[in-house]
Amino acid sequence: MYAATTVDDIATAAGTTRVTFNAYFPSRSELIKALIDEQLNEALQRVGSPEHGSTAPDLVATVVDGTPEAITAWLRRTADSWPAIRPIIRAGRAAAVVDPELTDLVERWMGEAISDIEDGLTTAGRLKPHQRPFRGVLAMAQLDFVAQNWDRADWKLTRRDQMLDELSASWVQLLT
Repeated sequence: MYAATTVDDIATAAGTTRVTFNAYFPSRSELIKALIDEQLNEALQRVGSPEHGSTAPDLVATVVDGTPEAITAWLRRTADSWPAIRPIIRAGRAAAVVDPELTDLVERWMGEAISDIEDGLTTAGRLKPHQRPFRGVLAMAQLDFVAQNWDRADWKLTRRDQMLDELSASWVQLLT
């Protein structure tokens, strides 16, 4: 689908011309980046941030709070949005296979989320400064892997609640 859609098709569907379209999106890569960024930020309730590109204020606040209850509640809210998030991330990764300009698309978002965790840990004064980014990496890697594979994995957890309890316990260990 990505390779079969032309700029003329998109411009026509948008009710504009190729010239106007190209003024905003000089390449298909730029269009895909903008679409995925917009959809992912909306699904994750991320807002613009001069420091990181985008930020999730509720993730930062959750990490600052640091209680098991706050972390569990945030993970449960996030899991509720997986059906909307999963296809966007998969589309970004699939597009990156076709277009090398898109290889860092999902990884850039992951970096922004890791920065949110680091900001929360810094604000809370938890962990040593050199530990904060890597704890964010570990937490987000767990979340991403579980989110992308939960529906096709056999992890011997019979309920979604069990999976979220295990993920929450791990995050509490990592971030407090």
